[in-house]
Amino acid sequence: MRGLLAPRGDFKRLLTYQKAEIIYDLTFYFAHAHLNKGDRTVDQMVQAARSGKQNIAEASAAAVTSAETEIKLTNVAKANLVELRIDYEDYLRVRGLRLWDKDSREACYLRDKSRDASVPPTWYLDIAKTRPTETTANMCLCLLHQADYLLQRQLEALETKFLAQGGFRERLFAARQQTRNKVTLSSPPISPSPPSRKPTP
Repeated sequence: MRGLLAPRGDFKRLLTYQKAEIIYDLTFYFAHAHLNKGDRTVDQMVQAARSGKQNIAEASAAAVTSAETEIKLTNVAKANLVELRIDYEDYLRVRGLRLWDKDSREACYLRDKSRDASVPPTWYLDIAKTRPTETTANMCLCLLHQADYLLQRQLEALETKFLAQGGFRERLFAARQQTRNKVTLSSPPISPSPPSRKPTP
């Protein structure tokens, strides 16, 4: 099996996972702090955030033996986070709250913070706890747009890698063929049997 298994990556180092984890923490806080107890949206939003994060991790683990599964689960993560984004947009719209324009001062500030590697992940939750619901929802929307962009880039990279290298089954078949060819080449040639002699009368 040496050389067949893809190298195992650390999913926690993926930027997409790091974004998804921040989104989950913010959503868990937002849903329980700002939505009514018993509202089904609480569970739906928290579950969508969790599924986005978990599927990124599961995709990374599945990559060891299945590029197809890695691509599928990454896309599932992307779809879950899109669902969550719509929930936040709905929250703002039905309450008549402002949705930040992508070039607004607040959105630009948050993007700058997202690029700053010195900003700890806990910064977002600390800020959310001191701001109104409108701000927290918009913060999550900014992060969800970033995650969606990054996941799309990740899917494109996975597709390119799959087309160039193939999947585990292809590598397994090629390795078996190579092993068989080596065995055939290393086997000594079979000497022809000497012709049989008829007994002399």
